[in-house]
Amino acid sequence: MIHQLKAHLSNWFQMKDLGDLRYFLGLEVARSSKGIFLSQRKYVLDLLQDTGTLNSRPIYLPMDPNAKFQREGQLLDNPDQYRRLIGKVIYLTITRPDIYFTVQVLSQFMSFPTLDHMTAALRVLRYLKKSPGQGILLSSSSAPSLTAYCDSDWGSCVDSRKSTTGYCILLGASPISWRSKKQTVVSRSTAEAEYRAMATTTCEVIWLISLLKDLTLTSLTPALLCCDNQAALYIAANPVFHERTKHIEVDCHYVRDNMKAGIIKPTYVSTKAQLADLFTKIVSVSQHTHLLSKMGVHDIFHTSILRGSVEAERGKG
Repeated sequence: MIHQLKAHLSNWFQMKDLGDLRYFLGLEVARSSKGIFLSQRKYVLDLLQDTGTLNSRPIYLPMDPNAKFQREGQLLDNPDQYRRLIGKVIYLTITRPDIYFTVQVLSQFMSFPTLDHMTAALRVLRYLKKSPGQGILLSSSSAPSLTAYCDSDWGSCVDSRKSTTGYCILLGASPISWRSKKQTVVSRSTAEAEYRAMATTTCEVIWLISLLKDLTLTSLTPALLCCDNQAALYIAANPVFHERTKHIEVDCHYVRDNMKAGIIKPTYVSTKAQLADLFTKIVSVSQHTHLLSKMGVHDIFHTSILRGSVEAERGKG
């Protein structure tokens, strides 16, 4: 069928078969028996070259853990430079979930960037310098099952005191969806913020199940919904609405209905094993490295994963 499709298109368009995908719009693809590795190494190196940070000293975290950014400070004389830089870094989040949270924070100040925001953006480039070839591995041996990790950082926004929702969804051992976003309303407790994160993650899980069903993956339910907040899990399991949870009743019904339908299965996960922490806060260097390895994020230029494929691709080049 593939050959027939190529022949049909060739009759109408001038085409050339370049073989297996190796490079497209800054996205580099390496294949082996272990799976498909996606990275943007050349894009990162070109970005470092263009910004003059190629010789900068690398660092191990994309953002200062103690940094609190606000809409005040010394404004930049040329804000377009900041906007262009953030726009280029946003494109990197396709294969770099490790910088998603930082980019989400910095992108909130595109209208009025300050010197502190620009300094933080340049720090991201120094972090990228540490491992420009880092990317995600889509494993060929993973079991066809969905596991979703969700978390929130209560009241993390200094200006609005809105919480941040973060989630990461794995198909087997391969990351296929991740997000970090400020919640639309102010949560009055940690449990409320966590439960809203569960509801958002449930929406994404349901959409992915529908998409993967069209790709003939049908045995994906119940999907594990991992949360590190016991109070939020109790709300999901308790059919009785107390007065303190009435204001989040819609989210409660949504999560509980999908749990009863067998689509999701909320379960507790320890904070140390919570992958979604990477999308709500900056953790320690050791925890950052540990969570990335559990998520399937690697640098094939520093490890043995798919190294033979990379060397073969270099030989072809």
